[in-house]
Amino acid sequence: MTAVGVPLARIAAHLDAFLDTARTPDYKGAANGVQVANRAPIVRVAAAVDCSQATIGGAIGAGANLLVVHHGLFWGGTQPIVGAFYERLRPLFAHDVAVYSSHIPLDVHAEAGNNVLLARALGLESSGRFGHYETLLIGVAGTCDLPTSVIVDRARVFAASHGGTVRVAGAVEGRQTRRWAICTGAGVSSATLREAVDGQVDTLIVGEGTHHTAVEASELGIAVIYAGHYVTETLGVAALAARIESVFGLPWTFVPAPTGL
Repeated sequence: MTAVGVPLARIAAHLDAFLDTARTPDYKGAANGVQVANRAPIVRVAAAVDCSQATIGGAIGAGANLLVVHHGLFWGGTQPIVGAFYERLRPLFAHDVAVYSSHIPLDVHAEAGNNVLLARALGLESSGRFGHYETLLIGVAGTCDLPTSVIVDRARVFAASHGGTVRVAGAVEGRQTRRWAICTGAGVSSATLREAVDGQVDTLIVGEGTHHTAVEASELGIAVIYAGHYVTETLGVAALAARIESVFGLPWTFVPAPTGL
């Protein structure tokens, strides 16, 4: 651990530039960038998928005074700072812990992005993009020649290592994957399935999806691997924390808080 630490503003400016935060569209509640400031220089970093009471407590317990997350504090929009929301914020101020959040900028990033890293973790080589959001293609896609069951097995091993499980819609046994796509988190909808059909994608790997997507996928002949919203978004925040260590020499730790979803 460094003796003097690094100012939060330096770390935030580096991450904002690295992630191209200012030019990346996102949901209003994402509030990408520094969500909570602090006073002291940063001496240790914690990474977590969500900014919750559990992960804030884990960061404090690890001695971190910067928490880097994918899902920040403001998904519920403007709300009174009372009850559970107050209890979530109070330890941040009491222990002088900053919060930096990155949602879609982290999903789409070519180096530290959830999608490209999940493809790598599953042994798949991406060659293009997939999954429209406004002006962006959030996910990745590629070709292979693998039994679909092999990809499912790889996804199960990966999910289990992060406290998750995998569910599958559509036929798998005796099936070969020729073209796949990945869109982490809440990555599948009717629109996503239509995009998969248009792109001749036969295997879609996502975090989670609604019931009707499983019905539609089976009818469309697409295998959908639901690997878990939480699980599929553990990779990006870890990569960001590792980058902070590489650039600024600050140690980091990952704070697990699996939701089972």
